[in-house]
Amino acid sequence: MDLLNAIVALSNFVLVPAVTYGSQLALGALGVTLIYGILRFSNFAHGDTMAFGTMVTILVTWGLQALGVGFGPLPTALLALPFGIAACMALVLVTDRMVYRFYRAQKAKPVVFVIVSIGVMFILNGLVRFIIGPGDQRFRDGENFIITARDFKDMTGLREGLALKTTQGITVVTAVIVVALLFWFLNRTRTGKSMRAYSDNEDLALLSGINPDRVVMVTWLIVAALATVAGTLYGLDKSFKPFTYFQLLLPVFAAAIVGGLGSPLGAIAGGYVIAFSEVLITYAWKKVLTYLVPEALEPDGLVQLLSTNYKFAVSFVILLIVLLFRPTGLFRGKAV
Repeated sequence: MDLLNAIVALSNFVLVPAVTYGSQLALGALGVTLIYGILRFSNFAHGDTMAFGTMVTILVTWGLQALGVGFGPLPTALLALPFGIAACMALVLVTDRMVYRFYRAQKAKPVVFVIVSIGVMFILNGLVRFIIGPGDQRFRDGENFIITARDFKDMTGLREGLALKTTQGITVVTAVIVVALLFWFLNRTRTGKSMRAYSDNEDLALLSGINPDRVVMVTWLIVAALATVAGTLYGLDKSFKPFTYFQLLLPVFAAAIVGGLGSPLGAIAGGYVIAFSEVLITYAWKKVLTYLVPEALEPDGLVQLLSTNYKFAVSFVILLIVLLFRPTGLFRGKAV
């Protein structure tokens, strides 16, 4: 029974949160890797693009809640999500037309695009803070849990309970659906194949009659959708705060680079690698070890390698290691 209790405690505090967080990072990293693979620059404004799409979703959610519109046991934000995606799509298309297209016409180097994206990042960050404020914004409603820890204990008779939040289940299911649709689009549709050809060899793709403007537009639209979905799922699971999304840029980029920039499959794998690394290193292992070791060897302290305040440091260290020893990432993407 002690082993089962240890497994349940590990699942409750490590496995389930890590899978949920990894799904959110994977969706964010997919947007980063698409921009790098197709448009060939690192978009430092991606975190604040996530924040903008989530902000619009929150505002629409509040409007629907004020009108008494709900989604049953599910969060009302799911009804507002298409509006957030549409607004984010409009934002990235306007930004591309007003900013990035000029530098593409000038055949600017990738480092110039990176610097420009940093400027866009600061503008979006200020815009989001101005509209919705800098503090925490909670917009979750509906049922909080699929199963509570108390119900799990009553069902199993174990000392430890496993709680599954509704937002965790929604995150995993949504991530699976979105990733499946993305891979179907890239591998089965004509536009998706054009994007892959443009990413592999731009000159050959242009000679084949592929319209570069269309490829760029579709890429931005997909990135906007991924960013809004990832940001909304993260906000539902935790809370929305503009500065948090600015900080999320580090683990999102780390996930994309660990998996291999330009590789969608690598972005997904990298998201889970970063998530599990952060959670495992910042988790206090005392409870699990108490079930696994003899009473005489039970630890007195928390057995925590790092405080949760330093979880982004884990992403930073992993990022450094990958850049130093394997810059192409796990799936041999484009070298950074």
